[in-house]
Amino acid sequence: MLIITIKQGKEKSLLAGDPWIYASAVDKVDGKPQEKNKPGATATVQTSSRQFIGRAAYNAKSQICARIWTYKEDEPVDHALIKRRVKAAIAKRAASVRAAGPNDLVPVVRGDEDGLSGLLVDSWGGVKGYLICQFQSAGVDAWKVAIVQALLAETGCPNVYERCDDLVRKGEGLPIFYRALAGEEPPDHVLVTEGKQRYSMDLRTGFKYPKVRS
Repeated sequence: MLIITIKQGKEKSLLAGDPWIYASAVDKVDGKPQEKNKPGATATVQTSSRQFIGRAAYNAKSQICARIWTYKEDEPVDHALIKRRVKAAIAKRAASVRAAGPNDLVPVVRGDEDGLSGLLVDSWGGVKGYLICQFQSAGVDAWKVAIVQALLAETGCPNVYERCDDLVRKGEGLPIFYRALAGEEPPDHVLVTEGKQRYSMDLRTGFKYPKVRS
């Protein structure tokens, strides 16, 4: 496993709970070259005095070179952790998802808030609709299969679609994808309601067409 050593004095924000590690805060990264070059590889993060801080997803191609998964030394980063995080995120917002109308676009997973840094998931159309995912960091991208499996199992929604913010993905050194990860692609246009406003939206890109009169 990779070991990221933080510069002396730069560990304060991490110890306070900030999950992002910038390249400027890193003293050195020890480990095998193939691991260093693997976006999203798990790394142990330590202070300059070798005090354990956490485990993180490492990405040498990003200015945010690592994102903390866990601050618990006895908590491994594995399929079970990913499943727990996705399940907890869905449970947290279950009431709003159940209360949503057929055209409402509602949040399901919200990145750092849910311990899944870089992952955004929205639901449209209820259980038989679509889950629209954005994998905006190397860490969640590396666990994409496990995340999709957990989303399918916990929501019962058969359709999972990946779209992306091109600039964010390029900044992470990740390829650009717009594709179905499970089930079918969303239609070209769907009606989305936001309060009293309605829009025709392309769920695949997030583009909003001119407003539809209420």
